[in-house]
Amino acid sequence: MEKYQADELRYENGMKFKRCGRSGVLLPKLSLGFWHNFGGVDDYGRSREITHYAFDKGVTHFDLANNYGPPYGSAEETLGRLMDDSFRPYRDELFISTKAGYDMWPGPYGNWGSRKYLISSLDQSLKRMRLEYVDLFYSHRYDPDTPLEETLQALVDIVRSGKALYIGISRWPLHALKVAIKYLREHDTPLLIYQGRLNLMDKSPLEEGIIDECSREGIGFISFSPLAQGLLTDRYLNGIPFDSRMTRGKFLRKEMLTDDVLARIRHLNEMAARRRETLAEMALSWILSHDAVTSVLVGASSTEQLEKNLKCIDAGPFTDDMLDAM
Repeated sequence: MEKYQADELRYENGMKFKRCGRSGVLLPKLSLGFWHNFGGVDDYGRSREITHYAFDKGVTHFDLANNYGPPYGSAEETLGRLMDDSFRPYRDELFISTKAGYDMWPGPYGNWGSRKYLISSLDQSLKRMRLEYVDLFYSHRYDPDTPLEETLQALVDIVRSGKALYIGISRWPLHALKVAIKYLREHDTPLLIYQGRLNLMDKSPLEEGIIDECSREGIGFISFSPLAQGLLTDRYLNGIPFDSRMTRGKFLRKEMLTDDVLARIRHLNEMAARRRETLAEMALSWILSHDAVTSVLVGASSTEQLEKNLKCIDAGPFTDDMLDAM
């Protein structure tokens, strides 16, 4: 295997960085998610090619979770292999995150938000990724049954142990977000970032006040599923391709593509064409147009797809009438 040598011009290749809330952390406007395409069922050579291309373009943030794959844990194992093969010399240039909160192993201690689960999971994740620490560790989802103080104190202690440098939360409701901000600040481990689903088909973080709260409190925001699992691309404008993610029906199901949804996608595609952009470029740039948004997380099945998505960084501004039409 040929030794990887990062592009010497990787920070001059067009990537733009944005401050994460009021922290010292700068994140690339486009970050690489390992949810799909980096599992044990995927071709390692392609994963290596994609991550090399991303880093050479200034994408320094890789986002993972304990159960990304499939199978569970295998995306982190891929990252561990990539560290040994390619990225160990560049560890201090990378911002690596992982999460725990969804089902990972059988029994009562392999899910949700207990101290037992979060700390055990991170210990396992570090072994799989062959890392001494992660830059960012998330509570992957809100646990309505575990006391918030237990979950939050576990996050505080994870940082104090040196296993993570920063803390984030994902998909917590507004009332719990407010508790987390206050608790973590009082325990000298301020919340760095909130990860939520924000796209042109799902504006919940805007409508529920999550983004406003993050903005007021100096918390970063990063969007996952910015292309709505592929709906906000040209993939489904003329029906459902036989080889599409929708035909596999796990996260994106055929019944989601209703007549109303298809009409909305086509309307947005016409707007993108008037901007001389693809629908995906416009969808990503719309998210980044919000001042409180730090970065968007994109997946990639090829370097060509990632190359197209990177164009959103230089997309033009939105006028008020465009935003109203969205």
